[in-house]
Amino acid sequence: MTSDPETGESASVSQLLADWAAKDPKALDRLVPIVYEELRRLAHYHMNGERAGHTLQTTALVNEVYLRLAGIKGLQWRDRAHFFAMAGTLMRRVLVDYARRHKRDKRGGGVTVISLDGHAVTATPSVDIEALDESLQRLSAVDPQQGRIVELRFFGGLSIEETAEALGISPATVKRDWTTAKAWLHHELTVR
Repeated sequence: MTSDPETGESASVSQLLADWAAKDPKALDRLVPIVYEELRRLAHYHMNGERAGHTLQTTALVNEVYLRLAGIKGLQWRDRAHFFAMAGTLMRRVLVDYARRHKRDKRGGGVTVISLDGHAVTATPSVDIEALDESLQRLSAVDPQQGRIVELRFFGGLSIEETAEALGISPATVKRDWTTAKAWLHHELTVR
């Protein structure tokens, strides 16, 4: 998400989100063409970590997220970053749900390689997305802020600055907690 908050696109997205929250029935239809490519990029990023032969396609993931977003009622969208953070979280949920439905008979079958910032999470060849989700839930129970930072950075695709803005904390705090959370998840996933 490299869009400058001062650009017309960000302002347009923020206005359309405000209109959608105000129950303008056409706002979502006007919003989707503007954000579609960014949603596809985010979905492609998540699908790259999936196992070879995964039957869920990028377009299907975007469509599923769109349907879930359209079903959200009463959420007050703050801005573009908030929207993409929610979209990333929904992508995570879709992929976890999908993995659970299509899990192989043996525990550990159908494993998925997951990386944070392009670095392997574990020294083992792969980690399944269910294990990552379970570890993230445990992290969130111990430190909700670190759990939210992982969701926003990894699943939402937000930058350090966008994450800081979304959470109302400093970029330095995001960097520190992001580093700590990655180490914690690495430990959790390798001990498993």
